[in-house]
Amino acid sequence: MAKSKLHLTPSGLVREAGTLISGNVLAQAINLAAYLLLTRIFSPEDYGIYNIFYSYIEVLTILSTCKYELAIVVADSDSEAGAIRQLSLRLNAIFSFLLLLIITVLCTTHALPGDAQSLGYIALLIPPMVFLCGTTRVYSFFLNRYHRYREIATSEVVTTSSGVVSKIVFGLFQSLHLIGLPLGTVIGKLAGNLSYRLQSRHLPFAQRQPHADLKTVARKHLNFPLFVMPKDFLNSFSSNLPFLWLALYFGKAEIGLFSLALTFTFRPVNILNNAFEKVLYARVSEKVRSHQSIHADIRRFLLVVGFGSLPLFAIGYLYAEPIFTFLFSGKWEGCGYYVRCLLPWVYVMLLSTSLMFISNVFSTQRTEFIFYLVLLLLRIVALAIGISQGNFHLSILLYSLAGTAVALSLLIWYLSQVRRYEARCKEFRQ
Repeated sequence: MAKSKLHLTPSGLVREAGTLISGNVLAQAINLAAYLLLTRIFSPEDYGIYNIFYSYIEVLTILSTCKYELAIVVADSDSEAGAIRQLSLRLNAIFSFLLLLIITVLCTTHALPGDAQSLGYIALLIPPMVFLCGTTRVYSFFLNRYHRYREIATSEVVTTSSGVVSKIVFGLFQSLHLIGLPLGTVIGKLAGNLSYRLQSRHLPFAQRQPHADLKTVARKHLNFPLFVMPKDFLNSFSSNLPFLWLALYFGKAEIGLFSLALTFTFRPVNILNNAFEKVLYARVSEKVRSHQSIHADIRRFLLVVGFGSLPLFAIGYLYAEPIFTFLFSGKWEGCGYYVRCLLPWVYVMLLSTSLMFISNVFSTQRTEFIFYLVLLLLRIVALAIGISQGNFHLSILLYSLAGTAVALSLLIWYLSQVRRYEARCKEFRQ
């Protein structure tokens, strides 16, 4: 069977990442254009409810596959990758079905916890959305193993454009305002999911694997559910604390303003993060398996992205408020403060998150988990101080400072692992 070929030329990283970024840029350009209309159709309160809904999606999706999909890229063979893919899909289906039963009972008995009560029957959209997000991640990493970046980019465009069209259509009907944003997101994710399935149908070992093989790969890659899943769960939970916790004490409109600032600071960064992480993950994994140096790839990424993005961050920090009120109308005035709070954190995240695959490559997930545990504790303290002072602005400022500190610590730790690997490579070659 033909094996996937890695582009090892100096321009390979930029070219492959560029394919992903171009698709993501197109998808996010569609999204940005839609926000110019959607923020005039839907109110900050509508976006506050929507972000409470989506915060549950992000947290629960972490649990649905036990993070086994990440092992697809580092699998030793195509057959092993196929078995991991099947295991991940099966776990996702079981988790989503059980979640549907639980939420149905909670909705019908009016026993939804915390701020989920504000969702009402919108909460019934959570299980199908978790299922679609889980399967999308599995197929995305399966395509990533074989460097099918064009197919990934295409599916992301399908997801975004379908979701945007659905949200605009629902927004035209006053009676659908409350459910328009969540339902439109589900429809977009469904369209993208179908695209991912079609794009991956001809890949090696896409057929079903024997049950014994699933048990074998589950045991072999146990680090992912034992350490990566708790780490990502903690990170996702702490990232969504403003929506899960602050929404109990402050107004939905304030939550909506913060959510828009969060979206337009992190979304452009996520375009780069997702692209470079996917490309670097596959590239570095293959080089490590063959005991090749990875220092040049990491250094090139840090220099190009770190210095190249600084002017954009400076402009965003200085002119955030007039830019946001011009683009999204005066009712979104106040976003600028949150943007300035978030930008230092976002800049460090741009560098550190793209390298988070390093713990998977070197099987150091246990240590990484400690960083995210500390991050959760710092964020709880930050938000608790803001709540005790009755100050939403202070909560977000302290929350962002906590994220900046831990992201910087993670970046330093990732680079230290690269240095240790380079030293081992040098000994190996001698």
